[in-house]
Amino acid sequence: MNYEVTLVFSNLYHNIFIEDCKIKCLIYVRGCNKIDLSDFLNRLTKADNLFENFKVNFMKNKDKVNRCNKCNLPETYETIEFDQENVCNICNGAKYKQTKIDWNERKKLLDQLIEKHRGKYSYDCIVPFSGGKDSTFQLYYLMKNYSIKPLVVRFNHGFFRETVLKNGIRTLKKLGADFIEFTPNWKIVKRLMLESFKRKTEFCWHCHTGIHSYPIRLALMYKIPLIFYGEPQSEFHNYYDYANDKIDYRDSKKFNMLFTLGITAEDMHGMINTKENPVDKRDLIPYTFPNLKELGEFKCKSVALGSFIPWNHVNNTEIIKKELGWEVDELEHVPKELNQHGEKTECFMQGTRDYIKWLKRGYSRVSQINAFKVRNGKMKPEIAKELDEKYEGIKPQSLEIFLEYVGLTEKEFNEIIDTMVVPPHKANFKNNKFSKKLWDYDQWYREDNRKK
Repeated sequence: MNYEVTLVFSNLYHNIFIEDCKIKCLIYVRGCNKIDLSDFLNRLTKADNLFENFKVNFMKNKDKVNRCNKCNLPETYETIEFDQENVCNICNGAKYKQTKIDWNERKKLLDQLIEKHRGKYSYDCIVPFSGGKDSTFQLYYLMKNYSIKPLVVRFNHGFFRETVLKNGIRTLKKLGADFIEFTPNWKIVKRLMLESFKRKTEFCWHCHTGIHSYPIRLALMYKIPLIFYGEPQSEFHNYYDYANDKIDYRDSKKFNMLFTLGITAEDMHGMINTKENPVDKRDLIPYTFPNLKELGEFKCKSVALGSFIPWNHVNNTEIIKKELGWEVDELEHVPKELNQHGEKTECFMQGTRDYIKWLKRGYSRVSQINAFKVRNGKMKPEIAKELDEKYEGIKPQSLEIFLEYVGLTEKEFNEIIDTMVVPPHKANFKNNKFSKKLWDYDQWYREDNRKK
C-alpha cells in the first residue's frame, strides 16, 4: 500500500475517471500498469489527515484534457494541480507572490546574506551564467546594488547561439567580473542526450544537471560557500513554491526531480557504459552533485535571487537591454510579438525540446509564455487560448540536427515519445508543419554533409 500511496500523491501522471457517477478506479502512471484502487480509495477517504490534501481531477470524458480556467495550462503540465474553481496552483502561487509576501523583509534577508559572506572568501559568491536574460539580470542586479565580487561560471552545454555569446561578452566587460567556462566532452554529451531521451524523452539531462552541479563543485573547489541563481522555479513550476519557499536549493530530492529527472550521474554511468563503448566514471564528474553531508560541512548555500526580490523577467529584460545593451533573439516556432523578452533564446535546441513537450504533454513554449502574461495581467485568458491553438504543434528545424546528433530517425523519435505520452493527452505525429529557419540556422553545428 505504501507504494500505491506514493504514486497517487505524486500528482505527476495520474487521472481517475468517472462513468455514470461511478469511479472506474484505474490510475495511469508513467512506466507502470493500470492499478486497481477501489479498496485503497475507500480506506483513503477514512484517513482524514491524508484525504484533505488528496486532489484528483475527476472527468466525465477521459479523452478531454482539463485546463486551468485562468492560464489555460493542461493537467498534463508538470507539478500542476487545480483548486475548486479549476485554477492551477501555479496561478495561485503567482497570486500569493503578488499579495502575501513581504518583499521588504525578503530584501532584508538578502542584505544580511550578502553581508555575511562579503570579503571573507576569494569571491563573495558564485553566479552561474549562460548569458540569457535571467542570468544576465541576476549578475547585473547583484553587482549594481551590492558591489560584490562574484566568480561567474558558465557550463557550456554545446548549443549556444551567436547572440547570447555576444550578449555575454558585452555584459562581462561592462560589469567587470572574473569568468570561468567549462565545456564537457562532446562525445559523452551526445550519449547522455540519447540515453536521457530514450528513458525520459528529455535530452537536456546533461545541461540541467551540469549547470547546477558543476558550480557547486567549483564552490567546494574554490571555497566559496554562496551560489546565486536567478529565476525561481515558482515562476513556471511548483517544484518550489512561494508559499513554502525555504530559500535554500540544496534539497537533494527536489534537485533530483527537477534537474536530474531522478537520474544521478552514477546511474547514468551505469546506463551508457558498455563493453562495446566504455565510459570512464571520471567523464561523469561534472554532472555529479556533491552529497549533502559534504555541503553541510562546508556550509554551502545555493539560493535563487527571485526568492528575495519580486521576479519579473519581462521588466528584468527591459532593464538589461537599457543598461547592458542586451539583445533579444528569435525562438523557433514562437512569433516575435509573443517573445519580446527573449525567453529561452540562448540554445538552438530549445525548439526541439518544446516540440517534445507538445507531443508528450500537449503544451508548448507559446503556452508557457502566454500563461505567464495572463497571471501578470498582460493578456486575457481567451486571447491566450486562441494563440495557444494557433501556434502549438509546429515542428522545429532543429529537430533534424538533434536526430543527427543522437543517431535516430524521425520514426524512431516518434516511437519513443509515443510510449511516454501523458494521458489523457494524445500525441499528433502527422502533418505538423515546419517552422521557418532562424537567421542563424546555418551556423548551428552539424556533423554530416549538409544537404544542398
